[in-house]
Amino acid sequence: MRKLVERTVGAGRNVTVNVGESPLSWLRARGLVDARQFEAGERLRGDYETAALGPRVTMRWAARVDGGSGGGLDPMAAQIAAKRRFDAAMADVGRGLRDIAWRVICAGEGLPAAEKALGWPARGGRLVLTLALDRLADHYRLP
Repeated sequence: MRKLVERTVGAGRNVTVNVGESPLSWLRARGLVDARQFEAGERLRGDYETAALGPRVTMRWAARVDGGSGGGLDPMAAQIAAKRRFDAAMADVGRGLRDIAWRVICAGEGLPAAEKALGWPARGGRLVLTLALDRLADHYRLP
């Protein structure tokens, strides 16, 4: 089932996300992560995407042709601010939990693929991911 959701990222920029493709959404839909953990993961992913830390598939345009600013922060300032927020969040997650958090939340790897890449036993990653998500939620001061 394909469920598209419009989300606001960065300085008022809207993107359409297929929530069925996100490993974190998959875990949330099955009750394996709670709402607080899910929100923390989505905030981290939003900062990751706004900071443009992922690999690029297409050309990155330097300036808008129409001269419009797009509202909010200057795009470069928004990108730098998002990078700082991302770095601070990952620092608070900690060394032992950072790898699984990045792989599942930001890189979009499923838990089995992340466990295999990290050399972990099957089904060991979910517990570690939930610990990382709890630390993220604490970092973001989510209730």
